[in-house]
Amino acid sequence: MDSQQFRQAAHAAVEEIINYYDNIQDRRVLSKVEPGYLKKILPEGPPQTGEKWDDIQKDIESKIMPGITHWQSPNFMAFFPANSTYPGMLGELYSGAFTAAAFNWICSPAITELEIIVLDWLAILFNLPSCFQSASEGGGVIQGTTSEAVVTMMVVARERYLKESTADLAGDDRENAINEKRGKLVALASDMAHTCTQKAAVIAGTRYKSVSTKIEDDFAMTGEALRRTLEECRDQGLEPYYLTVTLGSTATCAVDRFGEIAEVLKDYPHIWTHVDAAYAGAALVCEEYHHLTQHFEAFDSFSMNMHKWLLVNFDATCLWVKQRKYLIDALSITPSYMRNPHTESGLVTDYRDWQIPLGRRFRSLKIWFVLRTYGVQGLKEYIRGHIKLSEIFHSLIRERSDLFKVLTTPAFALTVFNVVPRPQALSPATSTGNHSTPDAGAKALVDANSITKEVYELIVSRGKIYITSTVLDNTYAIRLVSANPKAEEKYLRAAFDILVKTAEEVLEKHAQTEVAA
Repeated sequence: MDSQQFRQAAHAAVEEIINYYDNIQDRRVLSKVEPGYLKKILPEGPPQTGEKWDDIQKDIESKIMPGITHWQSPNFMAFFPANSTYPGMLGELYSGAFTAAAFNWICSPAITELEIIVLDWLAILFNLPSCFQSASEGGGVIQGTTSEAVVTMMVVARERYLKESTADLAGDDRENAINEKRGKLVALASDMAHTCTQKAAVIAGTRYKSVSTKIEDDFAMTGEALRRTLEECRDQGLEPYYLTVTLGSTATCAVDRFGEIAEVLKDYPHIWTHVDAAYAGAALVCEEYHHLTQHFEAFDSFSMNMHKWLLVNFDATCLWVKQRKYLIDALSITPSYMRNPHTESGLVTDYRDWQIPLGRRFRSLKIWFVLRTYGVQGLKEYIRGHIKLSEIFHSLIRERSDLFKVLTTPAFALTVFNVVPRPQALSPATSTGNHSTPDAGAKALVDANSITKEVYELIVSRGKIYITSTVLDNTYAIRLVSANPKAEEKYLRAAFDILVKTAEEVLEKHAQTEVAA
């Protein structure tokens, strides 16, 4: 493909993308293909001679599109959003054109320097303590995903803990002590934290233990629960070295009790504490959420995903550390072929020492484009718009308390609820009025769970909207979050109508079954 052919192909691709976005709401949001569908319609191998772009592009609609779940659709209300915008796409286009591995400053100085600047901008925008900015002992770096950020921080935490806890030893004695301690190390997170912490512990070769949460605390980790878990670890001969605290948990967007946790950690100064704000961290652009960061100076690192709720295309996880020396000490290896005067001078940042991979993409470009295109005020309006939409949806759910029950305090545009069974839909043991016994309560929960699950699965199978489910304190629940650029009130009201009609349909079916029985 020469430059003229590229121009024609690029124009055609851009037009197709624009058309896709302009009409995305008309597509079935959830793909309905069967596993292995693509292998059946693609040839056994690549073509022996090159094909024309027109022929290649036709296969996007005919072969690829049937297997796409449309995350940018306003009818996508599942998981958390994965925002995509035109400025972000343009950033990806330029990044692909420049294609530099960028492991050292000298590989492309602009790639490193723009990343430093953009991460400092965001640190200020999110109201992070100044210790997380590059002018201090900390700084920011762009990772691929939160999972990468967490496993990176866990490795750094492990190395710092082993080094500091054996600082009074030397030689073989220190090496033996380190080897002995490795088997006792344990990473912690709440039972509502994302599973990436548990997975990171597997990769880091250490144990994992969860801190229990309660529904009366809105499933937030409390200082009391953390202290109890730390004392249990001590009694078991384990040595906690890492903790994930959460700003916006996956299931309910719970916010851990940062102040209480910071107080407990004063007694455990060797524990590395990471704040996972993957989705909800985007809300920190708004002043009304700035109070959430007031205790962050007590923590070691913080990460959030620009690619979830802040208009930047995947992947763009922003990670900040309070003291970059620990990151560099743990991950820096400099072979002779990477040595250069700029690195040796100590005046530049080599981001290869801030991550597990060596090479990296020019991801700051798309963040820069989005920040400049929308501006700070535009970002605030975007987040506040979704919060307002979620308040409307929450009020609709509450108005139909005969059908639905909100299970946790709505937060960050997420509402979590279940379906309320009708008395005649309850099993015989729970329809006698004896709801106070443990046995009756348990059976009532089983009925509610069964009906909620049936409503959820029926909605998903029909594909008009896409939502997800979760389980909270043994209660089956539906999660709904509408937070992408195409979100509007009319789509949320349509989703609510689908929920009402489907719930009534399922409840009526159960009622008829009871009458027939």
